[in-house]
Amino acid sequence: MDDILSHQRINLIGADSGSAGRSRDTTVYFVRIELTQILNIYGRLVAAGEWRDYAIDHLKGQAVFSIFRRASEMPHYRIIKEPALANQQGAWKISGATGQTLKRGKQLDQLLRYFDRLMIKAVT
Repeated sequence: MDDILSHQRINLIGADSGSAGRSRDTTVYFVRIELTQILNIYGRLVAAGEWRDYAIDHLKGQAVFSIFRRASEMPHYRIIKEPALANQQGAWKISGATGQTLKRGKQLDQLLRYFDRLMIKAVT
């Protein structure tokens, strides 16, 4: 019985250690709760006249929500989900128009607070 339990533990450890490498090769998607949080902020800033369009890309290793001021421009912001980096730097980041990282975090709701300053600016 102890042999079976130790064998199962070895299999579980092996599966966990290899999953980080595979997650970079698998397509990443936003789940409904994440998309709801992102679209809630997006809707507020569209109503304020700051943003006009968005795009969602599901890529290998990351999912990207791109935000545009106009449909013909480059994305002004990108909200990126990278599960492979969850243990190191956090799975979430906001990058700017030129690709610089503006904010990085482990929880989406805290990361999205970055846009609160835009909502305050739009109201005043």
